[in-house]
Amino acid sequence: MFNIGLNSNRRKHYYALTALTVGCLLAGAMAKTYFSETTIKPEILPVVRTQVIQAVNTGRGYGYAGEVRGRYESQLAFQVTGKISKRNVQLGSVVTVGDVLMQIDAKDIQQTVSSSSAQVFSAQSQLRLAESNLNRYRQLLDSGAVSRAQYDQYVNAYDTAAAAVQQATAQYAQGANQLDYTLLVADQTGVVSAITAEAGQIVSAGQLVVTVVLDGEREIEINVPENRLEELKTTEQLKVTFWALPNVILDGKVREMSPMADPSTRTFKVRISLINPPPTVKLGMTATASLDGGSIRPMFSIPLAALYQTGDTPAVWVVNDNILALRPIKTGSFGSGTIQVLAGLQPGDRIVSGGVHKLKEGQRVKITGDSL
Repeated sequence: MFNIGLNSNRRKHYYALTALTVGCLLAGAMAKTYFSETTIKPEILPVVRTQVIQAVNTGRGYGYAGEVRGRYESQLAFQVTGKISKRNVQLGSVVTVGDVLMQIDAKDIQQTVSSSSAQVFSAQSQLRLAESNLNRYRQLLDSGAVSRAQYDQYVNAYDTAAAAVQQATAQYAQGANQLDYTLLVADQTGVVSAITAEAGQIVSAGQLVVTVVLDGEREIEINVPENRLEELKTTEQLKVTFWALPNVILDGKVREMSPMADPSTRTFKVRISLINPPPTVKLGMTATASLDGGSIRPMFSIPLAALYQTGDTPAVWVVNDNILALRPIKTGSFGSGTIQVLAGLQPGDRIVSGGVHKLKEGQRVKITGDSL
């Protein structure tokens, strides 16, 4: 009996030890499963394509081809319509006051002047007859041979004849002026820079035929696209070189800008005054005006896909230490798939070049891309 009880106790201890071992194994398995499921997963960062702005575009290398012009130019035209019979000047001819530049065939106008002259003689003859009759009837009135009413008729006839003389004289003077207008005369000293009509051509009154550059200051006329006007407004001085004078470099200053673009070229005319030009600088010479880049603001071009619009303010995503920040910018003109940035970016800034509307402020990202 004692052995049976002892074996029973051993079996109980064995079963208890076995159950404890199985419980520990199950608890360990459950704990492993629990901790493996609650382990923090690594953050998945979005990959964005970026570009680094490296090259600054200051306009230092920009030059504008132009032509040497006079500050004051006189565009001459005939005051009458007719056929040009003679041209006395060539391009580059030096003219002085009173020189005849062109002449219109004056035969028809001469006939008109002759007719007006005949009308003057006729009117003067009628006036002399009216004056003789008036003097005669004044004597008859004094002697009582005629009435006052008859005398007044001859007074009225004399006044009418006098007015006819004045009218005919005025018409003759007008015709004489028209005859003078058939000669195109230089009113100031200068150089012929353009001729737009030739002998044998019929021109109308007021049609431009000759351009004379007056003696005086010399300027450079250039044509500037609209996206470069701000550069010229902010620069204080330009350097002007000449194709025919490689050793001559002059300082220039913007004097005036056209308020409207040319309808055909869509560029603005700009006049640059030359400071102390030498006599070797001639009218019509080809010149190049280069900007003094020290006063030009940096400008860049970025892809249109990099632009993020918030209301009326354009902006770009700038990446610093893999963190996004939205930066407002000032934009300029559009290019081929690009837009000009006038302010807001600096060389070395890394910007997101695509997918900008899926990002948010302060977001961490992975970057990839090239230089801009």
